[in-house]
Amino acid sequence: MALEAREHEDAANPLDRVERIAEAYQWAFARTNAREVTMEVAGGWSDMTVSINWRDEFEILHVAASLDMKVPPARRDEVAKLLARINEQLLVGHFDLWHADGSLLFRNSLLLAGQAEANDAQCEALIHLAVETAERYFPAVQFVVWAGQSATEALEAAMIDTWGEA
Repeated sequence: MALEAREHEDAANPLDRVERIAEAYQWAFARTNAREVTMEVAGGWSDMTVSINWRDEFEILHVAASLDMKVPPARRDEVAKLLARINEQLLVGHFDLWHADGSLLFRNSLLLAGQAEANDAQCEALIHLAVETAERYFPAVQFVVWAGQSATEALEAAMIDTWGEA
């Protein structure tokens, strides 16, 4: 982890920690309101918009990593099948496809019930997990959207682990 734990600081709003993490990684970010930080994170396949929301009423820190692509209407049913297969494999978080505009995102939450406070490591892990998971499955989505493959074919092709670099 890039940051040292700062347990002595008052961090009632975990978004203060999220901002420090974004600064440490030099990600462009904005505090859109008291309950949300939005940042741009460069990925290997595509850039992502990562939004972190603090929900006081549920005591939840919610992350949504939006992939830089829109799924065309003709491929949305097959992408929905792909996401269902992917979500079966995930231990935490899930992918969503917004049928209205074809947006694709990965979402996850950190539950902090009982007035628990998130630490730097938890916030950083929440962000990194979202980005890494979106990156891992991005090629499968591309295979379905642009190569016309079925969900099964795309998932099999995308999950081949490669060694080295070309």
